[in-house]
Amino acid sequence: MKTEILITGDFCPINRNETFLLNGDYPSMFGEFTEYSRAADLSITNLECPLTNETSKINKTGPCIKARIEATNALDYANFNLVTLANNHIMDYGSEGLKDTLKALNAKNIHYVGAGGNLDEARKPYYYQNNGLKFGVLNFAENEFCTTQGDDYGANPLDPLSNFYDIQKLKKEVDYVIVIVHGGREHYQLPTPRIRKTFRFYIDAGADIVISHHTHCFSGFEQYNDKLIFYGLGNFLFDYKKKYQIGNWTRGYGVRLNFEKNTPIDFKILPYKQGQINSSSIRKLTTEELETFNFELGQLNEKIQDDELFFKSWHEYLDTQKNTYRDLLYIQNNYIRKLVSMKLFPRIYFRSRAHETLLLNLFKCETHHEILTATIDKKLP
Repeated sequence: MKTEILITGDFCPINRNETFLLNGDYPSMFGEFTEYSRAADLSITNLECPLTNETSKINKTGPCIKARIEATNALDYANFNLVTLANNHIMDYGSEGLKDTLKALNAKNIHYVGAGGNLDEARKPYYYQNNGLKFGVLNFAENEFCTTQGDDYGANPLDPLSNFYDIQKLKKEVDYVIVIVHGGREHYQLPTPRIRKTFRFYIDAGADIVISHHTHCFSGFEQYNDKLIFYGLGNFLFDYKKKYQIGNWTRGYGVRLNFEKNTPIDFKILPYKQGQINSSSIRKLTTEELETFNFELGQLNEKIQDDELFFKSWHEYLDTQKNTYRDLLYIQNNYIRKLVSMKLFPRIYFRSRAHETLLLNLFKCETHHEILTATIDKKLP
């Protein structure tokens, strides 16, 4: 007998979707997608924000977001019985926000993985058994303002060394190891070279499947050493600013995985649209939209697997980002950065090659980077 596991990307029921929560109108929120989530033995989504009434935000770059505790009713309706919590927003309202989230999930008997009251709890895998097969799920997040490094509440950090040991240990206990990662460059449809190398390393360490989200746009996938890597599922349900209600923000896909003893893992891509100007709900693609999606997905797959195309795309992307990142390093004032970006103030006044060389060494040298991060960290006295 087969075991079917469904995995989707970022679930953040805010803005227009909050109305569905208030009205209990979950069929309108999920649309036809529930035929997939309800049919699966295990349905997994990434809970991209805390479920809390807490009002105290943490100090971070980027927005702090949260959703209503009633979101657990929506997850339960759609049969999402496991959520991943290792992401860059789960700590937006501090430890109280995460505590509220865990309490709400427990009350609805929705399982979670990837966060907890300390690092040991956050690292714990989720175990699932069905039809004589044992599964283990691990969940990691890149280190923004969410991860725990010890005794504090937080998410499980992406750390290839400790992740390696966790994967190897879990592989001895289960038939299949599923690694779900929250990371990558937002709005860039390909993995960075570091991400591609790291995900392949997870496969070499013993993972059977690696799946990623966070970038708010879908990416491609590959078979690496006969195992599966999906580099970006895109948003699942995330209604955001009007400027994002068109384009890649509104398109994503779920992955339906079928497992059977002594049989290669079978999978199916389930594309959809959501968060669009005319509707925030999840909806299936039209025939024309599906043709476009499949063509774009094929192009992404080709670039991921062809090193020449992969690095060509990466360097082209870096050209679009170099001034933005250098301005963030050199110019503290937001208004001056804006004037510089508008070419109303010359960058030459803020830069020197000697200082760039110093910064490069601080970031590239592992020990310098370690000390720099630790000394700037707000948790230090």
